[in-house]
Amino acid sequence: MAKGHIIAGLDIGTNTIKLLVIQKRNKEWEVLSYQEMPSFGLRKGAVVDAGEVSKNIQTLLSETEKNSSKKITSVFVNIGGNHIYITPSDGIISVSRANQIISQEDIDRVLQATRAINIPQNEEVLDVFPKEFIIDDQKGIKQPLGLRGIRLEAKVLLLCVFSPYFINLTQAVLNSKLHIDDIVPSPLAASEAVLTREQKELGVALIDIGASTTSLAVFEEGNLLHLAVFPIGSANITNDIAIGLKTEIFVAESIKKQYGSCMLVKQDKEKKDEKINIEKKKIEIIENSSVVSFTRKDLVDIIEPRVSEILDLILKELKKIGRQELLPCGIVLTGGGAKISKIKELTKEQLKLPVQIGKIKNILGLDEDTALATVAGLVLSSAVMDETDKEGLSGVLKGFWSKIKKMLKVLVP
Repeated sequence: MAKGHIIAGLDIGTNTIKLLVIQKRNKEWEVLSYQEMPSFGLRKGAVVDAGEVSKNIQTLLSETEKNSSKKITSVFVNIGGNHIYITPSDGIISVSRANQIISQEDIDRVLQATRAINIPQNEEVLDVFPKEFIIDDQKGIKQPLGLRGIRLEAKVLLLCVFSPYFINLTQAVLNSKLHIDDIVPSPLAASEAVLTREQKELGVALIDIGASTTSLAVFEEGNLLHLAVFPIGSANITNDIAIGLKTEIFVAESIKKQYGSCMLVKQDKEKKDEKINIEKKKIEIIENSSVVSFTRKDLVDIIEPRVSEILDLILKELKKIGRQELLPCGIVLTGGGAKISKIKELTKEQLKLPVQIGKIKNILGLDEDTALATVAGLVLSSAVMDETDKEGLSGVLKGFWSKIKKMLKVLVP
């Protein structure tokens, strides 16, 4: 695919795998093709069976190429799962030039120095996120290129992954005869689709509720401040409904989508003259000759505790970084789980921050579906990569990806 004209994003999730192809026309990105199918071979967002996932990708690729009449040769891919984590690090070097002007080589060297930390042998540093540079004890510098100094220091966040899962993911894609343009953590991809530069500058938290994981990404002053992934998602809600109502999973999923809510509807409670309280009215679903009977209140009693559990985990992380109730742009909800009725209101009540449902930006013709945020962010991330290259901060990251590709040549036929 010609870079800058056609871009493909592959979102490999626990429940579904999605492939989005966009094309630039008249300075606007528009959808050329979008396909999805059920996913197999993943557990809690991580690829555990590369062969099964590769089959899924090939099937989806065939449908996409047929639909778009385009040959897809490379993709931007997400990596998910609660094996992903970040850890702070720093590095320090002496400026190499005699005139003490900081070069791109100096920046690359200090970022490389931040990788010199002890992590388990089965883990890899996937990415480096600079928080600030320090020149001769002068803090808070965002771009040191061209400045003068003797000593250059970098404070960063290192994003680490479990190596076997990372290799499984890359094997699955490469075995599908696709090249990998880049691998982007799912919450960061979603953030590119639904967050604005202003939100990231002022302070915002993205909560991405997927099928089997929930991700948190916090931004401030334009930088990633914190990231966490929890092994709980909207599929746990479906499982709770199936157990609570003693029904099958696919019936529980349908009930969740059609009737599920995190809170009772306040105005219905206040209608004292209403003969039938909507929350207590029995709803009956007939499936395979059996009847599933429940009330809306029954569903709230099942769904609300599970969503509250997720929000409690989010609150603990915000407290850990001292940002509870202190994010000017509040919370942005995305992912399939963000479609549950009244989740916005419950989140606002529990986290005591302004809350909005994320809307995908900058792609014409894409459905306003929060479940598409990650795949949309993957294709939009290409523009972000171009901007990063212009800023001159991606050399060390490109070097890492080149190293990984060399390693994979040994593993992938």
